[in-house]
Amino acid sequence: MSKISELIDKLQLFRTNTNFSGAGKTALAVVLVLVILLTILGMYWSNEPDQFDVVATAKEKAAEQGYLNNSKKLAVGYTTASTLHSLVETLLDKPGGFITNDIMPPGVFMDNMPAWEFGVLVQARDLARAFRKEFSRSQSQSTEDVNLKIAEPQFNFDNKSWAFPSSESEYRRGNKELMEYLDRLAGASGEKAQFYARADNLSDWLSDISTRLGSLSQSLSASVISEDSEATNDANSRSYVRTPWTKIDDVFYEARGASWALIHILRAVEVDFYFTLEDKNALVSLRQIIRELEATQETVWAPMILNGSGFGVLANHSLVMASYISRANAAIIDLRRLLEQG
Repeated sequence: MSKISELIDKLQLFRTNTNFSGAGKTALAVVLVLVILLTILGMYWSNEPDQFDVVATAKEKAAEQGYLNNSKKLAVGYTTASTLHSLVETLLDKPGGFITNDIMPPGVFMDNMPAWEFGVLVQARDLARAFRKEFSRSQSQSTEDVNLKIAEPQFNFDNKSWAFPSSESEYRRGNKELMEYLDRLAGASGEKAQFYARADNLSDWLSDISTRLGSLSQSLSASVISEDSEATNDANSRSYVRTPWTKIDDVFYEARGASWALIHILRAVEVDFYFTLEDKNALVSLRQIIRELEATQETVWAPMILNGSGFGVLANHSLVMASYISRANAAIIDLRRLLEQG
């Protein structure tokens, strides 16, 4: 009892010395309220954007520009270019805006949404490069499109620059150039833009996508590599690097963002390359890829990304994601074979 009495006396002395009655209590209450509000705001900003209808969105853009009516169809390539524009627009205008380069809370404390943004951004960059190098050019010796040669570097600007200039301002400039390409593609200006829906162009872009998905699949699967397999001294054998458990949620959300972007891009590709795919008997393969990627967008019910062992008690979300990514990648390889030989 003497120790308890002594402890009570010390607590009373601490309360007296700290003078926590007035301004201290107010400051503590303000801090607690700010923490709660920032936590709620961070949770709201962490919500991933919904999927959108690529055809309806493209028609809406065309109608806003005033060159689409009920009797006129979209130009070939317009849906894919519009989808690229919408992906970048979503990154910039979703709740919280572009969070990756935030230096203020709650964005500076968030990591899952920036990882998701990076996954989308990488796919947007790859598609922009395909537009500049292949889709808009008839052959290797043809001239680059005037708008696309400006837009593509803008999308490759540093995604963590917050000022002078900011990432957002550079990406918006890229989207502005892309919109001018869309206007020209629809014939709204004197100089007509081009889009070549050829099998070789599509195959080249799919090769880049396959490489991206293969890397993501490896990083996701490497969460359960045994420590004995992490490195090897044999120069002729493959070296595996285990993904740290503190980083696996970032890889998971990067893959989820990349898959979200690819779903929309491939739906647009089905529209613009329809006759090419039909001629190569490849429509079924393309739709199979989309179905596999759609499975990656199911709701994650766990409060955090679990990283249990392969056959352990706890779930391993990264292995589930890797399974869908790998199957989509295998379907892409089959699709490329059809485009080249079908």
